[in-house]
Amino acid sequence: MDCLREGWFSEFSTLWPGQSMSLKVEEVLFHEKTKFQDVLVFKSENYGNVLILDGVIQCTERDEFSYQEMISHLPLNSHPNPKKVLVIGGGDGGVIREVVKHPQVESVTQCEIDEKVIEVSKKYLPFMSSGFESPKLTQHIGDGFVFMKQHLNEFDVIITDSSDPIGPAAALFERPYYVLMKKALRPDGIVCTQGECLWLHLELIKTMQDFCKTLYPVVDYGYCTIPTYPSGQIGFTLCSLNPETNFRKPIRSWTNEVKKTLNLKYYNSDIHKAAFVLPEFARRILETEANGENEKSLQHNGDQLD
Repeated sequence: MDCLREGWFSEFSTLWPGQSMSLKVEEVLFHEKTKFQDVLVFKSENYGNVLILDGVIQCTERDEFSYQEMISHLPLNSHPNPKKVLVIGGGDGGVIREVVKHPQVESVTQCEIDEKVIEVSKKYLPFMSSGFESPKLTQHIGDGFVFMKQHLNEFDVIITDSSDPIGPAAALFERPYYVLMKKALRPDGIVCTQGECLWLHLELIKTMQDFCKTLYPVVDYGYCTIPTYPSGQIGFTLCSLNPETNFRKPIRSWTNEVKKTLNLKYYNSDIHKAAFVLPEFARRILETEANGENEKSLQHNGDQLD
C-alpha cells in the first residue's frame, strides 16, 4: 500500500523511471497479497474502479475498452476463420468479453495463473468480466507455459494479455515463449501479445520484432492510445504463420449498426488500419530496410533452429 498516500494512488516502476501516473482515490475496495502478486482495487474519482497488480495499473472502467478491443479485434479480424482461441492471462475478463463477440469463434480457452484476479474482477469490474458468462468459454487456472506444452497444434489465435516485462512476466517477452505459441497454433495461426510502449520500450520492441521474424513469416506492431497506461500508449506484437496475412487490412469490416450491437467504443476498420502507421522515430527503427532484406534468411535460420 506504499503507492497510496494522502488519498492518491501513484504508479512507480523501474520500467518508466522519472515519471508517474496518479489517480485520486475515493475508496479502497479490495487489497490482498496472493501467492503470485499484490492485488488492489479502488474506486477513483474520475476513472471508476481501478485494478492494480504489484503497484501497476492494469485497467480502469473509464478507458479499458481501447486496449481490450484492439488486442482482441486486431488479430481476430486478420484471421479468415478464427474458430478456436486461447487467451493467456486476461484475468479481468476484458479480452474474453471482446473475443466472444465474434460469431466465427466457437470456443475460447482462458489460462490465468491467479484465480483471485478473476474473482475480484467479477465483483468489482462487472462490465469487463461479463464475458465470463459466455458458453464459449472454458477457464483453466494454471501456468500458460505448461498448458501450451500440453496443447500443440490446437488454436487459430492466441492472445497474451500480460503485465509488463518485469518479474515472472518477463518470460512472456522472450523468444522461447513465441516458439511455444508457434507450436500451439494450427496452420495459418496468429498470435497477438501486449507489446509495450513506443515512447518507453522501443529497444525491447525492436528486439522482439527481430526474434519474431526468425519464427513467423509475418510480424507487425500496432498500437492504441489509453490515458492510464504509461505515456498514454500501448502496443501489440502480431505474428502469423500464414505468409499471406496482412495485419494492416482487416478481413472483416463491421457496419455502424453491427458496431453499435457489439458495443464497440474504440475499434473500427479505419482505426485498425491506422494502428500500424508509426510515428517517424519508431518507423525508422522498426521498419528498416535491413529488416526487410533479412526477413527470409532469418526465417530460414529460425526454422532450422526449431
